[in-house]
Amino acid sequence: MRLSRRSAPAFLALALLTVLPYDSLPPAGVAQAGPHTDATTGKSADPQPFGAECRVGVIGSDVVAYCHNPFPGTDHVSLHIECDRWWDIDTDTAPVEAGPAMTVRLSGRCWQNVRSAWVGHAR
Repeated sequence: MRLSRRSAPAFLALALLTVLPYDSLPPAGVAQAGPHTDATTGKSADPQPFGAECRVGVIGSDVVAYCHNPFPGTDHVSLHIECDRWWDIDTDTAPVEAGPAMTVRLSGRCWQNVRSAWVGHAR
C-alpha cells in the first residue's frame, strides 16, 4: 500500500505533463503573437526578414565564424571576441557585408584563451 501511495503523485504528474501541452494549444487557424509579430493580425512586424545565420567556432585561441544570409536584404556582420586574460586585448572585426544568399567568413584570435565570441548584425 505504501508504494502505491508514493507512486500515485508521480504518475499523476506524468499524466498531466503528457496531456496538458496538447490540450492547451490554440485551435488551427488562430494567430499567435510571437516576438516579432503583431498580436492583432498575426503578421510580422518587420516588413522584410533580416539577419544572417552565423556559426561561431573556437579552437584554442582562434575563433572562426561563418555567416550565411538567406534574406534579400544586406546584413553587415562583425565578430566580437572577449579574451580570458585581463592583459589580452578584446577584439572586434570591421563590419563585413553579407549580401543576399552570400556566406562570409570572419576570424580572429586571442593570445591565450577565449572567454566568449559572438557576431553582431547591422542593416
